[in-house]
Amino acid sequence: MKILYTNFHPRNGGGHATYVTSLARAYAGDHDISVATPDTSRLFRYVSAIPGVRAIGMRFSTRPSSWFGERAALRRLIAQERYDIIHVNGSADHKQVMLALIGLRHRPRVVFTKHNDHPLQSWGHRLRAALATDHVIAVSDYVRDMLLASPYQRLPITTIRHGIDTDYFAPLAVAGDEASGRLNASADSSVSASERIRALKDQYFGPGWQDCLLFGSAGGTDYDKGWLDLVSAAGTLPPALRSRIRILVAGDLPNDDKRARVKAAGMQDQVVFPGLLDDVRDALACCHVGFVLSYREALSYACREVMSLGLPALVSNAGGLPENVTDGHDGWIVPVRDTAAIAERLRWMLQDPARVAQMGAAARRTAVEQFGLARFAAATLEVYGQALRGN
Repeated sequence: MKILYTNFHPRNGGGHATYVTSLARAYAGDHDISVATPDTSRLFRYVSAIPGVRAIGMRFSTRPSSWFGERAALRRLIAQERYDIIHVNGSADHKQVMLALIGLRHRPRVVFTKHNDHPLQSWGHRLRAALATDHVIAVSDYVRDMLLASPYQRLPITTIRHGIDTDYFAPLAVAGDEASGRLNASADSSVSASERIRALKDQYFGPGWQDCLLFGSAGGTDYDKGWLDLVSAAGTLPPALRSRIRILVAGDLPNDDKRARVKAAGMQDQVVFPGLLDDVRDALACCHVGFVLSYREALSYACREVMSLGLPALVSNAGGLPENVTDGHDGWIVPVRDTAAIAERLRWMLQDPARVAQMGAAARRTAVEQFGLARFAAATLEVYGQALRGN
């Protein structure tokens, strides 16, 4: 099968980059895979490193000048390569693909993945649903319900939740030093996983982490990611409990206003920002609890990754987030922006750290049983087959 993936993000791309990279890596070798994305993007860098995958630098702007440059280049590419499937991942690239296909004699089937909870009622969506979509993938049942109330409702819609590499996102004690490749190559080979974890806690949290509950997230530092609600909730605890909380938030470094809010909660010495990490595993694997407290979320790679690393996940009830977690078994679900509910969970965790560890083991089992990359790739390939068959 000849497949073209498109994605418009010029820089980080978040879960889109992870999604397309995972599929490209899964199919490379068995299928002819190309990825069209800006050459400034994280996705371009990632797929360029996959043997057998063609990375094509392409922008998907909506400026009128794109008619004669970007759009014409996309049209030439599609006409020349005669793809079987074009898998679009956002409104900007979906629009450009729709326009590029007008009048082409060979029309590939177009699969659209809805990655977010943005509205679907615009005229643009009506046109794309009518003219340039053959099958829609929803990343959660929450998103599927949105699609069923949209112009895409007349099309086949399949829920396929994100798949992750659970061998790659494995606890150090499970993965082993050689299998995970996560010990420094120059380190003493006799260093155990437990010693490595202690070293990572020293590295990321500094001295004084002993007897503390360590929280970690790679969901980013945007306001709507809800991490400041965790900080505020911790700040409401009595001093003896508050002092036992440490929080790590990976992503773009926070601005002065966000740092001021951390300070106002009295948590400035207990929250660390390692920055945007290409490999988040070590930073998260040394924590006790993962968290994704977003105000809006379609599903969340970040949640699935922390669970695969053996951390129970503290999540909000936003969007598709609750579809990852069984409350009280492998994580906790709290109402969006409810700092009192978060603080209540923090007290419980501090009182019963052994149970937190048991829930982390349950989170790992959930990830291995339900979040695997093979299942995700096979289900997506089945959608391509259905699109080609006209189902």
